[in-house]
Amino acid sequence: MKFVAGLKKYGIFVVLLLLIIIFSVASKAFLVPSNLFNVARQISMLGIAAVGMAFVLLLGGIDLSIGSVITLVNIVAAWLMVKANVDPVSAALIALAMSASIGFINGWIIANIKMPPLIVTLCAMTILEGVAYIICGGLPIFGFPKAFTVLGQGYIGLIPIPVIIMIVIFVIGSFILNKTFFGRYFYAVGSNEEAASLSGINVKRVKYLVYTLSGLFAGIAGIVLLSRTNSGQALAGKGFEFDVLTAVVLGGVSVNGGSGKISNVVAGVLIIGVLSNGLVLLNVSQYVQMVTKGLVLLLAVGFDCIQKYQKLNA
Repeated sequence: MKFVAGLKKYGIFVVLLLLIIIFSVASKAFLVPSNLFNVARQISMLGIAAVGMAFVLLLGGIDLSIGSVITLVNIVAAWLMVKANVDPVSAALIALAMSASIGFINGWIIANIKMPPLIVTLCAMTILEGVAYIICGGLPIFGFPKAFTVLGQGYIGLIPIPVIIMIVIFVIGSFILNKTFFGRYFYAVGSNEEAASLSGINVKRVKYLVYTLSGLFAGIAGIVLLSRTNSGQALAGKGFEFDVLTAVVLGGVSVNGGSGKISNVVAGVLIIGVLSNGLVLLNVSQYVQMVTKGLVLLLAVGFDCIQKYQKLNA
């Protein structure tokens, strides 16, 4: 029994270790420092957005608009800097305010109109993607001030700045869940919304906050991505929500709400990063990578559902 309990608690870290060992043996280029820094930089946007998705899943919801928010922030910030001659800081702040507002609107609709989060955020995903194409006409936007690229391409010592931003976001996410009453509310609402409401928790405000944070963190990921690529792309966040969802669910955040923690989400993000990088180094087809990631998500959700069933029948 202790072994099974330990496997459930630390299994995600065992999987991560096994993947590192497998790819280290299969490819001599995997453990090269330059490649490890590359993996860390690649997962930084994923990790930043994953914190927001973790909050949403804890609430028992889902946010499929994350990828499109990243795309729209990418395009809007680029347009402001290049076409409207807005300075990079102001452009980034305007884009982040927009992303947080989008999240708030999603939360307001879900809380007040009682539409399923899946439908609301799916509609938002389609709308935002269309708006991004309208703004840029499907063409890349480039020609930013050189100083802007520091955010996505620079280093502080040996550590890439995007990785530092990701770590800060993880710390903030963990602090919110473990040290604030709002964090306790997330778990309470996700476990039993009706009971949470009867205990005096303003469920609507909690939903506003969670979806606003999801939009804000997705926006930060979009700004970092824009700085890294140095070009606003209409496909910047395409499919990003799938990788984020996979990483968060793999990290043990229940799709049914009320269960999960940021430390495991970190492991889930690392697994997706290591898996993607390792498959590329082994020259595995992109289509096979898609199948692999789909199977990983299926297995993660299946494991979560089995655990829930066992608890209900214990």
